Parts: sequence; structure tokens; C-alpha cells
Amino acid sequence: MTLVVPDPTRTVPLPLRQQADVRDRWLTQRLLDLLPGLMDRAGIDLWVVVGRENNEDPVLATLLPAAWLSARRRTVLVLHRSDDGVTPVAVSRYPVGQYLPGWSPGEGDQWAAVRRIVEQAAPRRIGIDVSASCALADGLSVTEHRALTDALGPWAERLVPAEDLVVGWLETRLPEEVAALDALNRLTDDVLARALSPAAVTPGTTTAADLAWWLHQELADRGVPPWFHPGVTVQRAGVRLRGHGDVALPALPQDAAVEPGDLVTCDAGLASLGLVTDLQRSAYLLRPGESAPPPGLQAAWTAATRMRALTAEAMAVGRTGNEVLAAARASADAEGLTAEVYSHPVGVHGHGAGPAIGRWDAQRGVRGDGDRVLHPDTVYALELAVRTTVPEWGGQALRLAVEEAVVLTPAGTSFLGCPQRELWTVPAA
Repeated sequence: MTLVVPDPTRTVPLPLRQQADVRDRWLTQRLLDLLPGLMDRAGIDLWVVVGRENNEDPVLATLLPAAWLSARRRTVLVLHRSDDGVTPVAVSRYPVGQYLPGWSPGEGDQWAAVRRIVEQAAPRRIGIDVSASCALADGLSVTEHRALTDALGPWAERLVPAEDLVVGWLETRLPEEVAALDALNRLTDDVLARALSPAAVTPGTTTAADLAWWLHQELADRGVPPWFHPGVTVQRAGVRLRGHGDVALPALPQDAAVEPGDLVTCDAGLASLGLVTDLQRSAYLLRPGESAPPPGLQAAWTAATRMRALTAEAMAVGRTGNEVLAAARASADAEGLTAEVYSHPVGVHGHGAGPAIGRWDAQRGVRGDGDRVLHPDTVYALELAVRTTVPEWGGQALRLAVEEAVVLTPAGTSFLGCPQRELWTVPAA
């Protein structure tokens, strides 16, 4: 799929109806081409996903047609793996897109229909969304779990957590989805470039909070609303980092106006086509007479982009998130870089299902999610920070964060969108 970009300063997404057509086509392809292999890998013959209106299983939205914005009453999806592929059945009061109807209200009890389908499929292992370690795979409520167990009777002995299947379903992207994420990351980069320019920044007047709300409004106005409120941090000579556990973070308050000589970092992500982005961009506010950032800030940027490359090189199919983290940190140590790596899957959710490659406060590894193995056709927010000192700031410490989107393939990683190649500048007033 090609997303048309008619105006790089005012990119618009596809109209909602066209987005729905694309998303429904993707869902059909994912059910046909992806799900059988994912169910085989997880060793699950039948997957039951249950959601009630206003109490959604987070995976349910990824299995519903685009026009279904939520469950309706109780929605039960039953996905059966057989020699012919996967048969999707909806045990629902209303028709559900690509799914075969498994029940209508005039046919008796809804749970009895679920049991009938299970008995006909005779599965060895029935996957349900319960997990102690992965929130996205823990969407089956206690009430629905109890009702399902009661309805299945002896078949309930075959219920198993579907955690690995949920993670695989949420983290794996179709080629068209990767292409869409490439376009959406370009759009995110464009919005961040406008934010870090005179279009949004007036030194001496604009605050970090102003800039965050400018980003929020700009994304909403473009029809690609943010999935989190944008973050803006400002670092300045004479304002030292503050301690936060083992990590020192920027300390300038959000209501302080940015000034020439500041380093400003923006963190933003948009939502469109059922996918999200997560990027960071940094810019230096030039002082009068300056045409480039001080050498110390340039050196910090060089260190950050080098660490970005080292982390991308460490990401390989078959490694766990903790192994990638250890390899990236070992490479940093070998080159004398002080860094924290906290990269994560991104796609359907911003902090998505899949291997965690460190967290900013867990640099020795992440129990659970860090033990997951990296698979191909997955997209990550390659996120990290380096710490250096800036001679022009009297040797003051600086923490420079970077974040880009990468897709993992059997051959390694490839960057999506328009990676930031140099430290941006905002001209003096």
C-alpha cells in the first residue's frame, strides 16, 4: 500500500473509510497467512477470545473488523486450526465481518454454542488470554473465565494460556503494514520537524508544556491523534541533571521558557490504520551569532548515533531481548560509551507485545519480556540514551535520548521513516 504525501508540511492520512478497507484486507490476510503458523508455533489448536462491551480484551480489537470499535454485548471469537488453515467463528449477537456465524440469540444460550463448537473441533489445547507476565495477553476477565470454564465442562481441562500466541499475533507485521509504518514514521518526523522550528518555538516565550500541547494539537488536527501525550525535555547550561534511581534525568521544569543555548528533545507518537509510531527528535536553539551547536553537543550527538547503530547491529533473529541488551552494552563499553538501552516493540501498541530490550531503570535485563526471542517481520522503537559531558557547559553532564523505528528481518534491521541524521537547530530570534 502506498500512502500519498501531497504536501510534506501538511501530510494527511487516508480517509477513514479507505483506512477501514485497508485494515479489513489486512485482517483477512493475517487470519489466512499469519495465524496458522503462529498457532502451530504456540502449540494451540483452538483460540478463544472473549470480550464484553466496556471491558475489552486488548487483543480483541486486533481481531475485529475496522468498523467494530469495540465488543458488542459479549463477543466471543473462536479460531480453530485445522489442516485447511484457521476457521474463524464469531459467537456473537451480531454478524462479525469475516467470521462465520456460530450463534444467534434465537438458538439458545451463547455459552452452549461455544461448547458445541469446541466439541466439534475436539482440540488438544485451547488457548485463552491469561498471563501473569504480559498484560496484553491477560485480557480474559475473571467473570468470563469462570463462565467459559463452567460452559466447557470436561473440555476446560484443555485450557492453556495463549500468551505466546497473543505475543506472536500482536508483534508480527505484514509487508503492507511495514510499508504503512514507514509512511507513518515519515509523517511523525515531519510533525516533529515543525515542532522544533520557528513554527512552534519562540525562544524566551515558548515553554516545554506549550510545545507538548502544540504537538498534541497538531497531530489531532492532521487526523492522526497521539497515543500518548507528547513529552518535551529541555537541558541547559547551569541546570544539572537530577538523580532518578541509577539514572540522571533533565531537571528544567515544564513551565520554564526555552532559551537560546538550550537542547530540546521531543517524544511523540501518532495512531492511524490501527498502528502507532514512537519517535524522538532533538534540536539545539542557536544563540545569536551561532551557526551550529557547540562541539560538545555535536560530540554527544555523534555518540548517540553510534550507540543507535551498535544497538541495531545487536538485534538479530533468535536472540532474546536480554541477549541483545547485553551485546549492545558490551559494544558500548568497548567503545567507551555510557549508555542506557530501553528499546521495545511497536506496532499495534506503542509499548507492544514482544521482547523488551532493556528498560531505562533495568539495564541488567528484564525478567519475563526480556527473555522473549526476537522474530522476523517485527517492528521496534530503537530507544536509548547516552550520557556525556559538555566542555562548553563547564563540564556539565548531558543525557541525550534518541528513538527511531526499525524493522527486523532475517538479514538484520532496517530503519523506517526518516532517521534523524544530525542534531537539528532552531535559529535565534
